[in-house]
Amino acid sequence: MLTAFTAGLLLITISELGDKTFFIAVILAMRHSRRLVFVGSLAALAAMTVLSVLVGQAVSILPQTYIHHAEIALFLGFGLKLLYEASKMQPGKECEEAEEALSVVKEAELKMPKVKSNLAVVVEAFVLTFVAEWGDRTQFATIALAASNSALGVTAGAIMGHAICAAIAVMGGRLIAGRISERMMTTIGGCLFVIFGAIAAMKGA
Repeated sequence: MLTAFTAGLLLITISELGDKTFFIAVILAMRHSRRLVFVGSLAALAAMTVLSVLVGQAVSILPQTYIHHAEIALFLGFGLKLLYEASKMQPGKECEEAEEALSVVKEAELKMPKVKSNLAVVVEAFVLTFVAEWGDRTQFATIALAASNSALGVTAGAIMGHAICAAIAVMGGRLIAGRISERMMTTIGGCLFVIFGAIAAMKGA
């Protein structure tokens, strides 16, 4: 369980820092109550984590050989893809994730009243975060981890990782966001995925 917790914590914390959901929380926290944005964002990320773990547990009924090879392919595939993308990024270029997040928030807030209730802020943060996280690489990585590790450990680690990133985003995101290098974070994320792929391969050796 401890191994699953650590894997979930590391994978989520490093992968989500500087991701679109991170910047959505940053932008919303600059416009609304940081506490309400944190609650809405974390609730969405926790819900997505639980859903992903349930899918992973459902997948675990398949033959372990298939799961093992799929896990290796998934982690190595994501890792190499991220490293390739990082190699093509130009230093100093505006973070695309931040630009996409700003566009998403602007579009959503145009459809909402200017004066929002506390519940409306929480719901906005929940919906925008949940939609942005759907189909993200960390969702598939969580499914892969849950398919071959302790479901409770993965869930606890992943939610803790999301909580750390959400807290950083709403508390100090305004200062940190401008200092985040998309190329550096993409490279670190790629290396982490490759390492997880290598560990998965060694486990079956």
